[in-house]
Amino acid sequence: MHKNFSARNRLIHNGLVCLLCLFVLSASAQETQVWFKEADNLERQLKEPEALDKYKQILVAEPNSLKALVKATELSCSTGERLTAKTDKRLAFESALAFANRAIAAAPAQPDAWYALSLASFKMTEVETENKKIAVFYRDSKTGADKALQLQPAHAMGNFMEGRWHYEVYQMSGARRLAIKAIYGGLAEPSLDSAITCFENCRRGEPYFMLNYLCLAKAYHAANRPALEIEVLNRLVKLPIRTPDDAALKAEGQKMLDANL
Repeated sequence: MHKNFSARNRLIHNGLVCLLCLFVLSASAQETQVWFKEADNLERQLKEPEALDKYKQILVAEPNSLKALVKATELSCSTGERLTAKTDKRLAFESALAFANRAIAAAPAQPDAWYALSLASFKMTEVETENKKIAVFYRDSKTGADKALQLQPAHAMGNFMEGRWHYEVYQMSGARRLAIKAIYGGLAEPSLDSAITCFENCRRGEPYFMLNYLCLAKAYHAANRPALEIEVLNRLVKLPIRTPDDAALKAEGQKMLDANL
């Protein structure tokens, strides 16, 4: 009977421990959801540095949260872009790349993770000075975008990064493009038509993403298709402000539009 009593006590103890663990996990999950809402509200208020800090806070509690890792990547890139000191900008982009690599490790089958890698790698080309490393970052940006679209062909931001890669490399000087090819033994051939197709795909999936409209308008301009360029610019200047960069993007779009009138 004593043995039965001990066994019963162990079962009760184990059950209480399980209930306590479930309670702690549930409370932690609820707290994380509150943090996500707070981060989203900060973004809506155009307070990106504060939103980035909130996503970092989430990642302390949930290190493998794909949503937080992708958001941390995006915000590290956008806040870093506004920094004036090149050293600070580089540190921000390196932080973005670290978050993106964590996203790949946490969720390699998710297109968002590969989009994050493409974005962070692309930003690194803006601050890197060694041609060999620049070439690797261009390659990694293309690889990330390709992988995102393999997993989800209609992925809006994957299409944006694929389009941006094609447009930027197409606009690159022939000498630099050849130098990059020589460094790592190959470079996909850039195509202005591919850039336009991808930007249009992004527009369908993210109809309020202002940077995509500006890139699309520039691609149409480079392709000497003024009617489509003007149509895109007219839509761009009517879009609502949703990020701290949108006012400047809208002003640039208006300047391009005025030049066509």
